[in-house]
Amino acid sequence: MLQLKGIKKNYVTSSETVQALKGVDIAFRKQEFVSILGPSGCGKTTLLNIIGGLDHYTDGDLVISGRSTKSYSDRDWDVYRNHRVGFIFQSYNLIPHQTILGNVELALTIAGVEREERIMRAKKALDRVGLGGQYYKRPNQLSGGQCQRVAIARALVNDPEILLADEPTGALDTVTSVQIMELIKEISGERLVIMVTHNPELAEQYSTRIVRLRDGLVTEDTDPMTEEQIKAEELAEKEASKADAPAVTDGEKAEPTEKQSEGKKPERSKKEKAKMSFFTAFRLSARNLLSKKGRTAMVGFAGSIGIIGIAMVLAFSAGIKGYVASMQDDMLSGNPITITETTYDLGALTGMMDEEQKEEIIKNPNHAYINSLIAYIAKMSEVSDSIIIKNDITKAYVDYVKAMPKEYYNALLLQYGMDMTHSIYTDFDRVVGGKAQTQNISIAALTEIYTSVLKDTKYSQYASYVTQIAPSFQQAPDNPDYIASQYEVFGEIADDYDEVMLVLSPDQELSDMLLARLGFYTEEEFYNLVYKVSDSEFYDEKLDVVSYTYEELMGKTFTWYDNNSLYTKNNNAMTQLTQPYKYNYDSATMTEKNGVELKVVGILIANDNTTYGCLSSGIYYTRALTDYALEKNADSEIVSYVQEKGDLTSMSYMGMNMGVCYEYTYRPILTEDGEGTEPEADKTATAFVGKSIGVEDIMGSMAGGGSGSTGGGMGSMGNVDMTSMKTITARFLGGVNIANNISIYPKSFEEKNLVTDYLDAWNASGQLTYGDNTVAEENRMDITYTDTLELVISMINTMIDVISYALIAFTSISLVVSTVMIGIITYVSVVERIKEIGVIRSLGGRKKDVSHLFNAETFIIGLLAGLFGVGVTYLISAVVNVILTPLIGYSSIAALPLTDAIALIALSIGLTLISGLIPASSAANKDPVVALRTE
Repeated sequence: MLQLKGIKKNYVTSSETVQALKGVDIAFRKQEFVSILGPSGCGKTTLLNIIGGLDHYTDGDLVISGRSTKSYSDRDWDVYRNHRVGFIFQSYNLIPHQTILGNVELALTIAGVEREERIMRAKKALDRVGLGGQYYKRPNQLSGGQCQRVAIARALVNDPEILLADEPTGALDTVTSVQIMELIKEISGERLVIMVTHNPELAEQYSTRIVRLRDGLVTEDTDPMTEEQIKAEELAEKEASKADAPAVTDGEKAEPTEKQSEGKKPERSKKEKAKMSFFTAFRLSARNLLSKKGRTAMVGFAGSIGIIGIAMVLAFSAGIKGYVASMQDDMLSGNPITITETTYDLGALTGMMDEEQKEEIIKNPNHAYINSLIAYIAKMSEVSDSIIIKNDITKAYVDYVKAMPKEYYNALLLQYGMDMTHSIYTDFDRVVGGKAQTQNISIAALTEIYTSVLKDTKYSQYASYVTQIAPSFQQAPDNPDYIASQYEVFGEIADDYDEVMLVLSPDQELSDMLLARLGFYTEEEFYNLVYKVSDSEFYDEKLDVVSYTYEELMGKTFTWYDNNSLYTKNNNAMTQLTQPYKYNYDSATMTEKNGVELKVVGILIANDNTTYGCLSSGIYYTRALTDYALEKNADSEIVSYVQEKGDLTSMSYMGMNMGVCYEYTYRPILTEDGEGTEPEADKTATAFVGKSIGVEDIMGSMAGGGSGSTGGGMGSMGNVDMTSMKTITARFLGGVNIANNISIYPKSFEEKNLVTDYLDAWNASGQLTYGDNTVAEENRMDITYTDTLELVISMINTMIDVISYALIAFTSISLVVSTVMIGIITYVSVVERIKEIGVIRSLGGRKKDVSHLFNAETFIIGLLAGLFGVGVTYLISAVVNVILTPLIGYSSIAALPLTDAIALIALSIGLTLISGLIPASSAANKDPVVALRTE
């Protein structure tokens, strides 16, 4: 039973208070057809809205099934509208972008009914009102009468106790009105029907009771309920409530029921709920957006502009990093991890960049202040001492490195400080004293000859670069398979101690200076090269060598000699102190000839997949030759002498030099006004194998000595080319079998970290165990390795990140604009869907459900913008990659990572959700009565 007790309703405006209802008392039976009549403005619709829970009374009480509604919460009213009341509106209030089945289903969806049951009940309701088989039509495909039938089906689908009809035939023709009224009259036999109408004829014809209102008061009731009837109804409801009360079991408290006293908060049945799922809100919003495809697409595109900007920055950032990463493994070959006796502390070196700022002082005018260069030099000296590290590489450490798991690295290169250029000899065709001859001389001697030749040309300032730009014999890493993976091999890779290999540049080139030092050029051919670049008249085109065939290169042989062959003891008592040994740079002067013939067995060129190979252009010998040389030279006479006496050095004292000297002859090319002239007579020069001395020693000892020609004496300091001086040490001679330079070639950047972790373990505290070996902490000195590539790659990636962040910050402005725009579009959508908001609220939808409706819309727009932005980015990236691949040789210079793409889509959704918060909140707070009246 429904009772209105003294219901009053006031509308407060800024200027006055309007009393719509002034104290209405009516009781309605469970089953009857009540028509409420009255002139416009008398409060009919207000009364209907109060009964339906769409509007709330100012005073009085609305009693539903014996329970007061004074303490109803918003949630209670939502459940009431969804389960107890059904609305039939004059203007139908159907949602246009839903099918008629969807419109009817909506009330069931909010009630939480399962999908299969929901569809079945909705179809059954439509069948009852005569719309069977038209379930999937849209409201705009129906007539007015059919639309009203859909509205009736929607009102009935939840089997409500009360059916409220507001002018149900006001927009219909006479014939259709009769059909609708007949249908409503039929329904009134099952439940309470309350109809508001202006048509007294229809009311008198179909209603069982008529209530007339005027000025907010009931003026007539044709069949009011008596007190006895009201009490009988209340008693019946109480008895029914007792029968439905839950049983009390041990340890459980009985749930409160509907029989609770007036004023208590009613208990909502677990079965009765009113809640729209986010999926439903999502579906409603998706259909609404689909109904406006053009606008939705434009909004999605506009929202994607900022995403595209950021995505392209990230794509290029990731692509460039990917390019760098693709080069890393290749670069590892040219930049191995190295351990040397002397290295730099990169941490300290970096710290130099963070020096304290100079203290600001106030300088007086007309004063010249002193900047202390001495203090600066002293400070730099301290810094230099702090960043230079001396590594004590012991046999134990070398053994530790050699014990490293082989799966960490491709190759290990151990070097011992030997100078192979003094030990390896080549045939040299030349002219001496006007006579052609072939000498077998050392690579070091041939280098000195050509250096001296260049000193007598206009290119003299570059003569000292000969050894730097044209390195000759070097040791190759000890893994032939690793080398074969990077190079195309013509012939075979050197593997034995008597084999060497030539490595060409990627352009199949070898430098002329390298070939000259290796003896491939005759003396005449080398001079002809100088004539050519000097535009000399002596240039002979016939002597110009353009290329060598592989057969010619591989036919060349060299000879390695041991120390006893190279160095002859000086038995002259007068010169023994200053020149204890003579170096036999020409094999003809050797008294012993313990040599090994070295043959070129292979020619290597980097393959297409190699940019930074482990071998640069030059000639390489094997680890086997290094081991052989160490074994042969360890007990040589000169090594024993050096180990006993100490290093042979070039300390200058009274014009005399201690060390190993050798004389050689060459044909100078004097220049006059920059043009080459005919060679003069042969010239003699002295090369000195010893330790270079400092500038201050030279100034103090030269005593006016010049440089260049010798004047025939070996002792004069002025005859010595300072750049060619070398210290003769046991290492230089191959007398030390502990490596002083270690290069490790990791398999990849990931394995490189394993290598560095392994090396760091040596410096860790505590006892170190590896394999079957154990080394105590006190027996280990810290060793610093150099990982140049890590520093370079880190700097490159940092620079890429900085640039990327700057560009992202710049492009983020468009994101802000997009967010504001989507917020405005969402607000426009709220305005367009106000009636839909009213319908959802009238069906029991919560404020939160309305908010979800627009949150779902912004979610979809954000998702669309994100997907569109990412899709366009991938499309642009594909085009860019196609264009740039031929230019840079890398096919993914623009590559947006999947994780970044997902993050950008999430960002787009997040920003649009934020932009829609205010419009969604505004929609949730709309008055449903006002919303339903909006056109």
